[in-house]
Amino acid sequence: MAEITPEIASLRRNYTDTGLPDNLLPGDPFLLFKRWFDEALSSGVLEPNAMTLATSDSNTLPNARTVLMKGINESSIRFFSNYESQKGAEIQHNSNVACVFWWGELERQVRLRGLAKKISEQESENYFKSRPRDSQIGAWASRQSSPIKNREELEKLFSEIRDSYNGRDIPKPPFWGGYDIEVHQIEFWAGRPGRLHDRILYEKRHQTWSRKRLMP
Repeated sequence: MAEITPEIASLRRNYTDTGLPDNLLPGDPFLLFKRWFDEALSSGVLEPNAMTLATSDSNTLPNARTVLMKGINESSIRFFSNYESQKGAEIQHNSNVACVFWWGELERQVRLRGLAKKISEQESENYFKSRPRDSQIGAWASRQSSPIKNREELEKLFSEIRDSYNGRDIPKPPFWGGYDIEVHQIEFWAGRPGRLHDRILYEKRHQTWSRKRLMP
């Protein structure tokens, strides 16, 4: 059994956020999500677009890691990855994914569930061209999730690819690109005093959003 020390057990914070009044909730959750994201961006939250992405493997065992959201539209969010990575293989097997945004400084959390789908090659190429050159080289050098002998081997691969494209544009690797997560469930959490937090769940069915309040 894991030990729970007094120091860990006593860790708690009294949340003071004004919460989510029912009369101020929009019918479309993406209006609220975009407003919260803009507020996280303007408030100086570290990596406001960082999200925990959860997938499952062929044995239904879960995996989670932090990735960066790179776009929002009316019903989806976007991120980029190596298609041959562990997450890419798991999405190929099961496109159902979940994400969590945690903006602790604002006492807010957003949870999303949806289906991940590859975006077009042209969209991926357009974004790849906008990346810093070192990031472009890194996309070629790293066979993401594959074992490697040591750090030196990775740096050697990076140097070789950098030298091979010296003075030339770097093309997008065929194994790299973007995903759109078409969201069908989104929950907003706002910290409140006494652990009576606000939780608002939106669910999409037949292109229509419904909304309900959950117990904390």
